[in-house]
Amino acid sequence: MHARAVTALTTALLGTAALLLPATDVRAVEDGTPPTVVAHRAGAAYAPENTLAAIDRAARIGAVWVENDVQRTRDGELVVLHDDSLQRTTDVERVFPGRAPWKVKDFTAAEIARLDAGSWFGAAYAGARVPTLQQYVRRVDLHRQKLLLELKNPELYPGIEREALKLLGNEGWLDGRHRSRLIVQSFSAASLRTVHDLRPGVKTGFLGTPSVAQLPTYAAFADQINPAYTSVSRAYVSAVHAFTGPHDKPLEVFAWTVDTADAARRVAGYGVDGIITDKPDVVRDALRG
Repeated sequence: MHARAVTALTTALLGTAALLLPATDVRAVEDGTPPTVVAHRAGAAYAPENTLAAIDRAARIGAVWVENDVQRTRDGELVVLHDDSLQRTTDVERVFPGRAPWKVKDFTAAEIARLDAGSWFGAAYAGARVPTLQQYVRRVDLHRQKLLLELKNPELYPGIEREALKLLGNEGWLDGRHRSRLIVQSFSAASLRTVHDLRPGVKTGFLGTPSVAQLPTYAAFADQINPAYTSVSRAYVSAVHAFTGPHDKPLEVFAWTVDTADAARRVAGYGVDGIITDKPDVVRDALRG
């Protein structure tokens, strides 16, 4: 923990205003770098979320970082989908009408490959498919983008951490060239701890807002604390930054999901290190302005 940790902790725990910082981007003030902008589900406002089409669209608008969600099929294929059900973002009800509640884990990869994952968003995307994680990381690599990979619902898929890391390793994403382009995040502290134990070199982020008193525990295996932006404050960000993560750097804060220019400027003023958004161009332009 950094030397300023005691002060930051005292402030956050007692609720004083002593460490409230000016309404500027603290990180930018310190090192001249604005917050990293991450395209949530590869830019869910502009293309069907978590599809290859969304990655392509994100690349066209200049999004350097994309975020995705990983689930596992009945036969062990890792696929990119936010929900643990196929119902919301595919035509699974029409193709497989008798198999409610249409959980990803109850379908094979071949069955999922038959589904239309784009028409719900718009006719222009009719025929888009649910990508496998292999297809997804290859497309991200094609565009030379960076990846914030979320292990979704890991409690439903025992061993998914090892399987995801194996696939990433096979695709070259764990070598020195790619490692700076990858972060693995999850709402599950146990899952992140497993990732860190299996591959200590991989950068990790915990999704949530643990109390300041809990931060020393998370700092043992997480490089980031990634809360909903509505739960962020300057004092909290400062307290998180006071801790050193497993790679001997201050913990970072990536806030989600920020979709307006005003919210982006406000959250940047708290000193966050990254902003996750469905509209990366809107946030990027707001921060530049």
